Amino acid sequence: MLTRLKVSGFKNLDVDVSFGPFTCIAGANGTGKSNLFDAIQFLSKLSDHTLLDAAMSVRSEGGRFTEIRHLFHRAGNRFAEQMSFEAEMIVPPEGTDDLGQPAKASITFLRYRLVLSYRRSESRASTEGLEILAEELTHINIGDAAKHLRFPHSPAWRRSVVKGRRTGPLISTQEKDGKRLIKLHQEGAAGRPREYLAETLPRTVLSSANAMESPTTLLARREMQSWRLLQLEPSALRRPDELTAPTRLSMNGAHIPATLNYLAYAPHQSDISGEAIFDKLANRLSELIEHVRSIRVDRDEQRQLLTLEVIDHSGTNLPARALSDGTLRFLALALLALDPRETGLICLEEPENGIHPERIPAMLRLLRDMAVDPDYEVGVDNPLRQVIINTHSPIVVSEVYDDELLVAELYNKWHDGIMTRSAKFNWLPNTWRSEVNPTTPPVARGKLLAYLNPISVALTNNARNRTTRRRVVERPDLQPYLPTFE
Repeated sequence: MLTRLKVSGFKNLDVDVSFGPFTCIAGANGTGKSNLFDAIQFLSKLSDHTLLDAAMSVRSEGGRFTEIRHLFHRAGNRFAEQMSFEAEMIVPPEGTDDLGQPAKASITFLRYRLVLSYRRSESRASTEGLEILAEELTHINIGDAAKHLRFPHSPAWRRSVVKGRRTGPLISTQEKDGKRLIKLHQEGAAGRPREYLAETLPRTVLSSANAMESPTTLLARREMQSWRLLQLEPSALRRPDELTAPTRLSMNGAHIPATLNYLAYAPHQSDISGEAIFDKLANRLSELIEHVRSIRVDRDEQRQLLTLEVIDHSGTNLPARALSDGTLRFLALALLALDPRETGLICLEEPENGIHPERIPAMLRLLRDMAVDPDYEVGVDNPLRQVIINTHSPIVVSEVYDDELLVAELYNKWHDGIMTRSAKFNWLPNTWRSEVNPTTPPVARGKLLAYLNPISVALTNNARNRTTRRRVVERPDLQPYLPTFE
C-alpha cells in the first residue's frame, strides 16, 4: 500500500501526496493526473527491470514511448539534471523470491528513496541513460506509524498491517574514496553489506533483492511490483480463454473467463461454492444492468475454450462479445474485487468511461469496495488493496467523499530564471488531507464549480459566445429541472 509519494523533477511533477485506501484525482487535461500515474508505474518498473527498460516504458504525451531526456522536468529548452522519488509504503509480511524461496519481513512499514540523473551519450555509438545518485530503503517505526498514516483508520487495522522492528537501513548510499556506493544491508547474521558502484549499476539494488540476503527488501520489491495501471481494452475483455490460459486478470482486462473459472472451482475456494462466486458477481453486475439474472463460464472441451456468458431474465445467453464496453469494464473490476489474490495498488484512468451517468454511483461503490476497509483487520475478506482513479467527470467528483478528492492544478514556478508550469494536487479544507500540510492552501472553491455545477458554467460560457442556435441546457422546458446551487 502506497501511503505517501514525493516526486520532484519527473515530467511536470513537484509534489508531495498522501494516499488513503481510495483516492480520486480530478483535473483538466494536461494538469499532471496521468503524470502521477506514470511516476507510480516508473517506480514499479524499476523494481523489476533495468533503468533503461523502465524509462522506455513510460508514456509520452502522445501515448508513445518517450525519450529518456523527456522524463525530466523541462523549463524552456532546458531539462532538470535530476529527478527524485520518495515513497512510503506498507509491504506484505511474507512472500517468495524469484526462485521460490520464502521471505518474512523484519518490519512492514518502509520508506524508499531514489535519485536519478541523466547520463548523456559519450559518442554516437553509445546511448543515453540514467545513473543512480542515491538509493535508500529505511524503516518507519511502529511508534511513528500513526503520524504517517493520517487517513482515518482503526488501531486494529494499523496493528494488522504495521509489524516488526528494525534499527538500521536496508539500503543506503555513501561516498567512499571519491566513489558513490550503494549498500545492500543483509539481515540477521548474514554478514557485511554488499557494496555496488553506483555509476555502473544497470538497475536499482532493490530490484536484485532475494530472500536469503534481505527478505524485507525483497518484500518491498514485491509491493512495488504490485502497483498496476489498469488499461482495460474492449477486445481483451471480450476474448475467450484457452483452458491453459493464466488465471489472473491482466492489466488490459484479458482472462476474465479463466480467472472466474479458477475462483469458482479452485481447491482453495472450497469454503465458497462456485455458484456463490457466480452469484456474487451477478449481483454486483445487476447494479449496472438490471436485467442480469446470472453469470456462467462455458467450458468447450472440443475447442478447449472458456467463454464468459451473462444470462438475462428472459433466459437469453449473452456471450462477452455481445456485451457493451461499459458492462465489461464494470464486470472486470467486480471480478478483481472478488479475487483475494489481488493486493497492492490499482490505478485506473477515467473509470466512468462507457458508464451511463445514472450508473456512475454504482461504479464508485464498486471501486471503493475494492479498496481495503481501514476499520477492520486485514485478512482474506479484507485484502490490503488500494485504488487510485483520475477523472474529468462532474458526477464522479460530486459523488466521492470530500476527503477522498485531490484536484490537479498547474502553478507557475521559477527555475533558473525561467518560469515553468508545475503540477500540484490540492485537497478540500477540513479533511485529513488538510491536516497533513496545514500551511499549504487547499483547493479554491471556484475550481470546483465546473464539477459541482457544470450547467451554470456552461451557460456562463455560452453567454460570452452567443450563437443563433439554442443548446440543450437553454431549453425553457428543461429549466425547472436543472440543478441550482446556492
